[in-house]
Amino acid sequence: MRFKNTSDHIEAYIKAILEQSGMVELQRSQLADTFQVVPSQINYVIKTRFTESRGYLVESKRGGGGYIRIGRIEFSNHHEMLRDLLYSVGEEVGLAIFEDVLRLLFEQDLVTRQEMNLLLAMATDRVLGDDANLIRANMLRQLLQEVDIKGK
Repeated sequence: MRFKNTSDHIEAYIKAILEQSGMVELQRSQLADTFQVVPSQINYVIKTRFTESRGYLVESKRGGGGYIRIGRIEFSNHHEMLRDLLYSVGEEVGLAIFEDVLRLLFEQDLVTRQEMNLLLAMATDRVLGDDANLIRANMLRQLLQEVDIKGK
């Protein structure tokens, strides 16, 4: 059984609100008080778990009346999503971004859990070597094109 840490609880809380309303507007300090953590913990969760490659848009305003707005990226269809992801792949892709995109594809039922896990196992720095980020970018571009073509 996996025990959840504070970051997991904060993520689950934000996702629960997103499920209900599609968009959430939070104040960092209030959320930090709710979970009895420092505001930087909230920043960490948002920067690592609510990224564009995971399918989220985040808008932030700092200061006294500051807020954090988080919304799920909505696509009209899978083709549009895959095209946008393909367009955003740079010359190099780190393992974290590669994993984020695979999780998004899994959540959208475009790859199976087994396919996701196999691709992750093959995309590690240890397997790919010195040019891992370049190879991962090529792998990701090819994967997105194949998934789009197959219309899976």
